[in-house]
Amino acid sequence: MTQPRTDHQVRRSDLAVILERYRAYAGESGCERIEAAFDYALAAHESQRRKTGEPYIIHPLAVAEILTELEVDADTLIAALLHDTVEDTDRTLEEVREHFGEEVANLVDGVTKLGRIPYSSKEEIQAENFRKMFLAMAKDIRVVMIKLADRLHNMRTMRHQTPEKQMEKARETLDIYAPLAHRLGIYKIKWELEDLCLRYIDQDAYYELVGSISQKRSEREHYLEEIVAQIQSKIREMGIEPEIEGRPKHFYSIYRKMKSQGKDLDQIYDLFATRIIVSSVADCYAVLGLVHELYKPMPGRFKDYIAMPKPNMYQSLHSTVIGPKGIPFEVQIRTYDMHRTAEYGIAAHWKYKEGDKSRGKDDQTEESKLAWLRQLLEWQKEMRDAGYGYAFPVLYNEMTDRVWDLRKAGLGLLSNIPGDTRSVTVIEDTAVNVEDLPAYIAEFKQILKKRDGVFFARISVMV
Repeated sequence: MTQPRTDHQVRRSDLAVILERYRAYAGESGCERIEAAFDYALAAHESQRRKTGEPYIIHPLAVAEILTELEVDADTLIAALLHDTVEDTDRTLEEVREHFGEEVANLVDGVTKLGRIPYSSKEEIQAENFRKMFLAMAKDIRVVMIKLADRLHNMRTMRHQTPEKQMEKARETLDIYAPLAHRLGIYKIKWELEDLCLRYIDQDAYYELVGSISQKRSEREHYLEEIVAQIQSKIREMGIEPEIEGRPKHFYSIYRKMKSQGKDLDQIYDLFATRIIVSSVADCYAVLGLVHELYKPMPGRFKDYIAMPKPNMYQSLHSTVIGPKGIPFEVQIRTYDMHRTAEYGIAAHWKYKEGDKSRGKDDQTEESKLAWLRQLLEWQKEMRDAGYGYAFPVLYNEMTDRVWDLRKAGLGLLSNIPGDTRSVTVIEDTAVNVEDLPAYIAEFKQILKKRDGVFFARISVMV
């Protein structure tokens, strides 16, 4: 008779999946260290359980497994396995540094919340925790990759939390983590985070949307199959071998369109898109010409993100066309490299090779993508050191109706400023496009030079 597997054996099988995925893109180098990190985390979390009743080690394993999809390096996987050991167990950062090295310790520290420090309010703690995370990610993008994977798994298991906690974390995710994923171009995580948040932000709308879309699924799938078959046949006649898929749009994007346009689901026609992946840029434009021959393009609905990429490196051709039966659908055309970047963003290019920390031109380009955040944090430090006060970065998600309001959290931190805080003046409460940030900072510095007293500024960074 076969004996049931123990928790330890189940966890070992989960680790084996992570190692198998890692070996597929990185080889054997680093596997022993990853196994050692698992053993260390398993021992540290041995007596802990999650709200689900499952062993706590399930969470760091899940975070590491999500990160293998981004093809991260060994140090990032090790840090993912260890990311809660310092915060939630009696293990120390010094022990992590001793066992796994300085780089892993810095990553673990970057994702560890501040603890055992007296703060006057919950908002103040939250503000400082986010500030710490922003500082860490400005130095090393891998910090935010771990945080995004951590938040994704927590949102996947949020059903076990109280309704109040579900709403709080969903709001926080929509306001902070989804915009970060968007800014870094990691759409695969961004889309899932947004759909998971919608389930708790507007539960009735979510389940009504899911139910309505499910009822029409077979009709839409048949429609998409016809389109895909026709396009694929015509493209092959051109001597191009494409990869084509039809996909429904994500629930949150449909929900947002219904809200912004004041429409019912029956009035939203482009509920799905056809994605065409080819080998070269020349093939992209050739296929676009073919699609416009087959279907009538809608005026004003063509975007060339290949010639003019988005700031987060996204490249693709987008065109909405009128399909059979007069139903519009969107076509996205890109190369395989562009597709990987579209799914994983900056993570598709941010490579850390074992034993080689040298950076080439491409790495410097990717590093420049976080220049806006470094600028804002450096400016914040300059203001504080000069005695002016505080400027807090706020990530504004253009796809929600809310800006994460740091005014209360920020004003709470004014208790740390020497002197009479009654003289504090809130002189800025504005939104700034990322591209305009350097000019804005320069102008604001000149304003401060002409003012006396301590000031607080809330800057909403449009990502």
